[in-house]
Amino acid sequence: MKRTEKLKRHGLFRTLFEIKGNPRICLFTEPLWNIPYNLFSPFATLYMYALGVNDTQIGLILSVGMCFQVAAALFGGVITDKFGRRMTTIIFDTISWSVPCLIWAFAQDFWWFLAAAICNSLFQITNVSWTCLFVEDCEPKHMVNIFTWIQVTGLISVFFAPIATLLVDGFSMVTAVRWIYFFSFLSMTAKFVILFLRGTETEQGRKRMEETKGDSILRLFAGYKDVLKKMLHSPAMMFVVVFMVLNNIYTMVVGNFFGLFVTQNLGVPEQLVAIFPMVRAGVMLLFILLVQNIFNRMKYRPVMLLGLGVYILSHAILLLAPPESLTMIWLYTLAEAFAFALVNPRKDSLSALFIDKEERSRAYGLLYVIIIACSTPFGWLVGWLSSLNRTLPFFLNIAVFAVCILLIACSKTLRSHDRGELELTAGQED
Repeated sequence: MKRTEKLKRHGLFRTLFEIKGNPRICLFTEPLWNIPYNLFSPFATLYMYALGVNDTQIGLILSVGMCFQVAAALFGGVITDKFGRRMTTIIFDTISWSVPCLIWAFAQDFWWFLAAAICNSLFQITNVSWTCLFVEDCEPKHMVNIFTWIQVTGLISVFFAPIATLLVDGFSMVTAVRWIYFFSFLSMTAKFVILFLRGTETEQGRKRMEETKGDSILRLFAGYKDVLKKMLHSPAMMFVVVFMVLNNIYTMVVGNFFGLFVTQNLGVPEQLVAIFPMVRAGVMLLFILLVQNIFNRMKYRPVMLLGLGVYILSHAILLLAPPESLTMIWLYTLAEAFAFALVNPRKDSLSALFIDKEERSRAYGLLYVIIIACSTPFGWLVGWLSSLNRTLPFFLNIAVFAVCILLIACSKTLRSHDRGELELTAGQED
């Protein structure tokens, strides 16, 4: 009883006891998606490679998927307003995750993965609808903490990765990953159904459904004009767009080509690939619990610059690692996790700060469209660079980090924040 009272007094844990309705259901069902995702994601590229998909084809799949993501994100805002947050979420979650998991489970060659990528691209619609479902009926005082808990659930889910390692070690890699994808289909589908049955439409969602009842989808697209105009006339929002595009590029490299690089170039056994995300998650959890408050009290720009500097250091360690040197790869993992923990929460807070609350769905949709459209050519480029030399994508990342450093150093938006003229939501304590 005393332990429960102590937890309730802690701002982060108090949120778990106080949130109700959609935010509570969204949060507590999230592990049903996070756990299977973290089981298959470390092996996704290796699985494609084992089934005969080469580096260039992997890059092509990424680019084609991103092209469809652009259209999905553009439709996401108007579909979410037209059909409601709740209905949109279950329909497109099922199409974009349940269906692809089945395709991946039975995949045979490049064409299966291309079809799965096209279906999976529709998750950009639920990026909009699920976010609205999650935040619109949430009390403002809990907003930062619920997003922190989403991050924590994702990190804790990574610790299930050894299950995948044991399966890969006990069976062939292809057989193990097929079973993981089938389990993912069952778990994710259960999450979508529970959220639909236990959740309700948000107040803003009902309002937008009523307002758009007589409007066609095409007419609703016209509303993007005003949202786009606001973005283009906002230097702060344009900074967010550019920075998030750059973030997409280096995330694409690490997420899709790290496994290939360490197994094919550095000779790391395939069954160890799932261990690195677990160590990364452990470092980030320790950061959140032990030192997050220290950096939250610091100026915004120096923390981001430090994080990007550590990103460059992590990549230098990886590129200098000799074959079969696990020590260097562990050092890379630790440094990359520390850098992510410094940069990513602040990156997310920038987008939250400038989103129009009244037009949240279309604003998020347009933001995702711009980010994905600008990032799309890099899927093919990164795959092509990897086919030439698997070190080249990581050199590209170093160049991206350098551009980010320059962007932050010159940003008037972040200077204003450091002077106390802007109030960013991330890092505020309850």
